[in-house]
Amino acid sequence: MKPFEQIPPLVKKNIRYVLTDIDDTLTNHGRLPAVVFEAMERLKAAGIAAIPITGRPAGWCDHIARMWPVEGLVGENGAFYFRYDESQKKMLRRYFKPDEQRAADRRRLEDLKHQILQNIPGCRVSADQAYREADLAIDYCEDIQRLPQKDIDAIVDYFARAGAQAKVSSIHVNGWFGDYDKLTMTGILFEDVFDRRLADIKEQVIYTGDSPNDVPMFAYFPNAVGVANVLNFKGQLDCYPAWIVKREGGYGFAEMVDILLAEL
Repeated sequence: MKPFEQIPPLVKKNIRYVLTDIDDTLTNHGRLPAVVFEAMERLKAAGIAAIPITGRPAGWCDHIARMWPVEGLVGENGAFYFRYDESQKKMLRRYFKPDEQRAADRRRLEDLKHQILQNIPGCRVSADQAYREADLAIDYCEDIQRLPQKDIDAIVDYFARAGAQAKVSSIHVNGWFGDYDKLTMTGILFEDVFDRRLADIKEQVIYTGDSPNDVPMFAYFPNAVGVANVLNFKGQLDCYPAWIVKREGGYGFAEMVDILLAEL
């Protein structure tokens, strides 16, 4: 990973989209610093679209799409995208799976939840689970004392043995049934909303992240940026971002925006 301050000016000038994880990428210790909103407003003023790509739930994503300075977002690790159309006063929602399949998946995830809670002492269902539509989030450190790595690995294994996908974020293990991830739904959003194929424009994109569930995005986008706390997962990621900033979380995101917009 190279210091983001060394990014070539011609690469900076080509950026038209900033995609970003939320937890521990826009937040610091669970809080969203004011500099993050200011940074997103500055991106919007510069004609650069900000698009969160998160594991957070549908209920939160509805709020974010309506009230943040963003051009839409992907939620629940790729289960859907939401975009609020201000001109029509209408929320646009697209899901990877239809209603009936999501309902069937939730019944399977409910059974899996009981297995995990019974066999992994100390873990909990995420406090935001009530607002989720497609996945099961198991808290391993957000609102509880951090579990040992062996227990985090065991939660992942329960999902895998049930035929579910599992991704480890900086706070949760998220599991779901379906052949999708953050990158898959991001591609769908770009085709629907911007009429662009990611493969054609990926060099116009920055993706910022911090943890293992960002790996598909780090691998795909040549100008992915890690906030400084990505180093907490040193040796645990299959792929690292090309660039890194000095500061952690939301302050690192704001640092990235400062560098991106400097002298433009």
